[in-house]
Amino acid sequence: MSRVSEGVSPLELADYQKAVRLVLRHPLVTPGYPDRTALATVRRWAGQLRTDLMEVLGYRLVTTADTARLQRAQDGLDATRPALTRAGRPFDRRRYAYLVLTLAALGRHGAQVALGELADVVAADAVRIDGLGLDTARKPDRDAFVDAVTWLTERGALTLADGSATAWAGDPERAEALYDIDREILLAVHHPTRVLQHLTSVTALLDSADALGMSAGRAAQRRDQARRARRLVLENPVAYYADADTELLGQLRAPALTEDLERLTGLTVERRAEGVALIDTSGKLSDIRFPGGGTVAQAALLLAARMSAAVQRTGRHALELLPALTAAERLAARARRIDGALPWRGLVAELAETDQELVDEAAEDAGQEPGETRYPFVTDSWLRGRLKEITGEYGAGFAADLRGDPERLLDQALDLLAAMSLIARVDGGALALPLLARYRGVTARVKTRGAVPRLSAQTALFANDTAKDPTP
Repeated sequence: MSRVSEGVSPLELADYQKAVRLVLRHPLVTPGYPDRTALATVRRWAGQLRTDLMEVLGYRLVTTADTARLQRAQDGLDATRPALTRAGRPFDRRRYAYLVLTLAALGRHGAQVALGELADVVAADAVRIDGLGLDTARKPDRDAFVDAVTWLTERGALTLADGSATAWAGDPERAEALYDIDREILLAVHHPTRVLQHLTSVTALLDSADALGMSAGRAAQRRDQARRARRLVLENPVAYYADADTELLGQLRAPALTEDLERLTGLTVERRAEGVALIDTSGKLSDIRFPGGGTVAQAALLLAARMSAAVQRTGRHALELLPALTAAERLAARARRIDGALPWRGLVAELAETDQELVDEAAEDAGQEPGETRYPFVTDSWLRGRLKEITGEYGAGFAADLRGDPERLLDQALDLLAAMSLIARVDGGALALPLLARYRGVTARVKTRGAVPRLSAQTALFANDTAKDPTP
């Protein structure tokens, strides 16, 4: 029997599970973020949360008077959980750079700072970084900087005391904004587990056992593998058996995984022949809902239905089967892209592992031999053709800018399907993964509300939302 939440009475279990989902969905909780009741909810259960989150997932919960910070163990590199701008778009590299430089600059200020003054300090640092810079005379640079400041404001690290950041971004000569600085929240936002200048590869950040002070001895390996398996199911739309190494595969199949995750989160674990998924019908734990509203989500759902139907074909017109990259190969490819932007000057080389050593270790941990599983392959031209059909039939309900830019719509729709583990994007097309079959029963029609057409797409099958967290 699971010992998870054993100190919680049956009458209070639902409230406790709500607190679990809250802190998993928002690893940083402050008096005003994500809302004014969240911190009290987490603090009420702080002791039990600390015990269970460490035991089940290897996550450490650190609480102070005004913050609750979940230090998560990171097993892989995931591009589907970005910080978001004021308009809800993912941060680009410039905005991430401004965010980091802003955190550094705030550490050198007192209790308050003016936005223009903060921008000048960040600009002085940014100009020393090749290809970055911050020119407050340029509107795009000001907008990117305000997006970084707003991200901190939403979490309470900065509190607007006077003025308007939006007005400053529009005309810094006529407008200003004054912020109060909360140092406790700033410390919680930026709480690195590594001395970053000692690293030569982003993969060094994935050694979560050492980062969190957990034992890495042989006696603890089975326990840590069990935690890793639970994290894999919790943080991804599906954990495919074909993508797991031998030790992890055993943990994914173990009945204890289902019992522990269901008891901890209050959600349902679903097992199929291909893998395991944690089902979040409420959407309270998931950062991505699929199926969902909006042009990209609707186009992605309709495209998924057509891909799923094509996968069922047999005979002369059946799709070609190709293998997907292994977990180690995906990790190495992503690491190479990120490491290509790392600065090397000032590196304490004797304290750092080499990139190749880290990639080799990741490959060894994940299993170096490619799996035998093959997936149906659809080409880019096939996908363009299907999207053209979808746009022709349902385009009246799509946003005009995306309807007029089919390449961008296709790219965003495929990115969404890949984030949901429904497909794997590869050179020349995409691989249809097993979870895609869930959406073969889609029906859609264009509704007209007044003079505005709107697409309504439904599926008779169960919606498989995922539990993921977008906070960096």
